[in-house]
Amino acid sequence: MRLLFLLAIPLFAQTPCADMALLRDVTAATPTATHCRVSITLRPSADSEIKSEVWLPAAAGWNGKFLMEGGGGFVGSVNTGGMTNAVREGYASASTDTGHTGGSGSFALGHPEKIADFAFRAVHETAVKAKALIAAYYGRGPRLSYWEGCSTGGRQGLMSAQRYPEDFDGIVAGAPAINQIYLCAWRMRLLMTALKSPQHALSPEKLKLLNDAVLDKCDANDGVKDRLIEDPRDCNFDPSVLECNGPETASCLTPQQLETVNAAYTDARKSTGELLYPRLPFGGELGWLLPSGATEPGRMDIDMFRYIGNQNPDWDWRTFALEKDIQRALLHGEEIQTVNPDLAKFKARGGKLLIYHGWSDGGSGGAISAFNTISYYESVLKQMGPNQDNWLRLFMVPGMAHCGGGTGPDQFNSLAALERWREQNEPPKSITAARVDEHGRVDMTRPLCPYPQRAVYRGTGSIGDAANYTCQAKGF
Repeated sequence: MRLLFLLAIPLFAQTPCADMALLRDVTAATPTATHCRVSITLRPSADSEIKSEVWLPAAAGWNGKFLMEGGGGFVGSVNTGGMTNAVREGYASASTDTGHTGGSGSFALGHPEKIADFAFRAVHETAVKAKALIAAYYGRGPRLSYWEGCSTGGRQGLMSAQRYPEDFDGIVAGAPAINQIYLCAWRMRLLMTALKSPQHALSPEKLKLLNDAVLDKCDANDGVKDRLIEDPRDCNFDPSVLECNGPETASCLTPQQLETVNAAYTDARKSTGELLYPRLPFGGELGWLLPSGATEPGRMDIDMFRYIGNQNPDWDWRTFALEKDIQRALLHGEEIQTVNPDLAKFKARGGKLLIYHGWSDGGSGGAISAFNTISYYESVLKQMGPNQDNWLRLFMVPGMAHCGGGTGPDQFNSLAALERWREQNEPPKSITAARVDEHGRVDMTRPLCPYPQRAVYRGTGSIGDAANYTCQAKGF
């Protein structure tokens, strides 16, 4: 009896929610109807002030796991929406503002430590502290720790795998904003073309004209006419077929509009020819953000070079020079790039990494070329060897825009696939994605296949039913 009694004693004492406020770095601990809401402030450097939150569901409803949520853009706030969903599913959750408040890049002006916090330190410090708070609250730490995020959140996930492989057992990284300095430079170049004159802008109607022409040319290449392109690399489209022969009409593009279109379809390269950042794929034109009436490039892109690169609040974006301003940004913010392909330590710990990206992610206002993600995936294989699919898989999503939306199937549960992989050793052979119409009804499903496989129609049955497709590889 005495032995049984000893075994029943928890390894650590549980801490009530109100008493969590007494712990180091905790600024508040508030009981809510669904969880204990713990606010923390972390200062890993003399110039750091990282505000984060850790939400802890009641012990009876906790699934024993930790799920940390990523941010977007320059972050600047806690992702309470993602945390709400996480707690609802039984996870202890955390998120961070990455060391500053608000979505501007002005935090970086004269503050190199805050750049480091944004680039990598805030996520790591929050993850470590969150696990300690979980252990204090429940009397035991999480049995598994997961990360999910898209865009900047995708970059943060890859950063964790690269720099801090012990932080997470599984990572979902969607549309990762890696190569971020080069990405911002590519978008600056595109928008500076679009802003050369009012005649260079493309209205939504002209973008639809362009997209229709692309789909008319390439939709059937994958064997199915569904107004989606399974793999845009199979598309050989020349936008000059739309050039106006005379005065501009609704059914043609002017030379100025074609200049903007060609800028979107062109890689950014150094004067030596070295690739900096890849072009946009064909098929995502409806999501391009090149509106008539725009007066300047996207705010994040300007801020990258105004506050991080040039460290000058008066820097004029009109003076942007591709290579010069990239070098200045790298001088102050190279840690943001997050392109190290050596993930051996993450793999060795048993970590699983699931990356996804929409083929129609494109444009200017925060969107990211899918080709960039493929390049990173292939760089990992080059570094670590060709057979890594027991821990690393990439899923490309036809028609999906930036982190969702677009014309393709954008509803899928990547986290559930990751958990089955990590916990039950069931690698995701495919992930079923759904498209929902304006009435909230599913009007098509499609399997997402591990790259470089793609979904191939079996030849019978509805083309809108995932069951009628198989994942097959094709040489490129």
